[in-house]
Amino acid sequence: MKQLFIVPALALMLTACDSRQPAPSGENVAAAEASAPKHSAQAFFDTTSFTSSSGAGHAFSPDSSKVLLTSDETGIFNAFAVDTASGSRTQLTNSTTSATFGLTYFPADERILFTADGGGDELNHVWVRELDGSVTDLTATENTKAAFVGWNTDGSEFYLSTNERDPRAFDLYAYKADGYDRRMVFENTEAMQLNAVSGDDRYLAMTKARTSADSDVYLKDLSTDGPPTLVTEHEGNIAYSTYGFSAGGKLILATNEASEFSEAWAYDIETTEKKPYVTADWDVSGIGYSHTGRYRVQSVNADAETKITIMDGQTAGPVGMPELPVGNVLNVRFSNDDGKIAFLLNGDTSPSDLYVMDLSAGTADKLTNALNPAINQSDLVEATVVRYPSFDGTLIPSILYRPKGASVENKVPALVLVHGGPGGQTRRGYRAFVQHLVNHGYAVLGANNRGSSGYGKTFFHMDDKAHGEGDLQDIVMGRTYLESLDWVDGDRVGIIGGSYGGFMVAAALAFEPEAFDVGINIFGVTNWVRTLKSIPPWWESFREALYDEMGDPATDEERHRRISPLFHAGNVTKPMLVVQGANDPRVLQVESDEIVAAVKANGVPVEYILFPDEGHGFRNKANRIAASDAYVTFLDTYLKNEGGMDGGGR
Repeated sequence: MKQLFIVPALALMLTACDSRQPAPSGENVAAAEASAPKHSAQAFFDTTSFTSSSGAGHAFSPDSSKVLLTSDETGIFNAFAVDTASGSRTQLTNSTTSATFGLTYFPADERILFTADGGGDELNHVWVRELDGSVTDLTATENTKAAFVGWNTDGSEFYLSTNERDPRAFDLYAYKADGYDRRMVFENTEAMQLNAVSGDDRYLAMTKARTSADSDVYLKDLSTDGPPTLVTEHEGNIAYSTYGFSAGGKLILATNEASEFSEAWAYDIETTEKKPYVTADWDVSGIGYSHTGRYRVQSVNADAETKITIMDGQTAGPVGMPELPVGNVLNVRFSNDDGKIAFLLNGDTSPSDLYVMDLSAGTADKLTNALNPAINQSDLVEATVVRYPSFDGTLIPSILYRPKGASVENKVPALVLVHGGPGGQTRRGYRAFVQHLVNHGYAVLGANNRGSSGYGKTFFHMDDKAHGEGDLQDIVMGRTYLESLDWVDGDRVGIIGGSYGGFMVAAALAFEPEAFDVGINIFGVTNWVRTLKSIPPWWESFREALYDEMGDPATDEERHRRISPLFHAGNVTKPMLVVQGANDPRVLQVESDEIVAAVKANGVPVEYILFPDEGHGFRNKANRIAASDAYVTFLDTYLKNEGGMDGGGR
């Protein structure tokens, strides 16, 4: 669903008067460019996926000699310690079933906290790994979802949230770093979203959503028994959330009060004054601080790319970064003494790699090599940001991938890729399954239909209570745009998407049956009546806002039925591939079971892949490989017609 409240995901309405990048064409790309060697899904996913530890914790060991990192090099995500001098990795967790993610080192020793769920069921627990390698579940109650919130000032306690008391609400607990005795810090009777604890351990910041466009921030003084205080009193629809607390003790708000975009405003707890802190021409997507408070990291979501600046409080200017490969700097983490930073660098043709930078020397070392050495990076495809007009003139920002060798003389089939959300965003950056598709000769257009985040609040809310309508037409017009490119085979265009994007795939095939030639539905909603009545209980903090955007199942069932592809599956005439995780708590397996049975009843080719050990999103590398292989095989059969089937044209 739309990620509404961690950082307000806002969007700008693009009109015909906006500047527009020229569409890539056969004339501006060398026609003689050779096609890249073909690689299997195995080759693309033998690329290693690295993810950072929690931004609320300690990424570096106490002596700064190691960085905590998560890697899927074993086939399942596990936590590793990376030596900052040599880059060598030591495996810290040994899961062979559930994805496991490192959260934080302890401030004074090399114990770690890590999290894992039960095969994709999203019931994450938090575990501690002792120095001898033994592990203990700190949140071992049944049907519990828990998360790491941060450390207290002196490192003697850490904060976890759990919904063990009430599945709908997350309470805050403080655990002793020695012995793990715990105490409840805050009982969250109003089921608000917990955001951050202040550096002096006195205040807890929380968000409460009223609608998808209107939310508030509350502050709880943990030194008193009083109720939380509303700090964002306002009129009208304004989205508020928090980035946390500044090194100086101010609450840093995220708000679109004064702009189309999310800005950072500083709220003085003593005077209650709030004023602009960091603003940009795009969403300010993050604000963070080093452990000593000397440095501030600010990031901006600039037209689907992340732009970061590290500000030095001593010089009042930005930190100079060394020359780095093209890509987005992500997840900046500081050592305890602020002498080093670790970050990931991710580009269209380069998966996330870990770098460690010495701040005094201004030099950075690359410590990982994520890309499979069997793949030449030059064989991968850089994306292009494009915009195309929709049915009403609204411009749709999109990310376009053009296969090597595509030209007027060598036209290629194409796919419209629809992101999840509904308020997600297709962004620049490496995606193994996309590069696999492009490598096998498929152009991919990642369309950010109305309702996508990153383009201003007007654009973001254009699809409220209108899902499957204007946003679907934006996607249909994506085909029209692809047909206009002289290097695309306009008679062979399919659609692919996951989660809400999977819904859009099924909706396109059911409500616009001639718009696309094939569809790949990856754990997509097909019955909104059921889905909105069966949301996980831990979504309580934004249930009201979800219903405001999507419609309340108690009053809007008729509309939900009208836009649900399952009830119109008799219209589907084009081949469909459906992929589902059996443990998915958001889009239940029955959603996919039923749409597959309904389309089969039409006599239409439909293929179904069910992963018994996955949830909402595939974390097991073997399953990601199997899914990506299935996409290409299905498309080769029904879109390229290599299997002799008639799938093209409209």
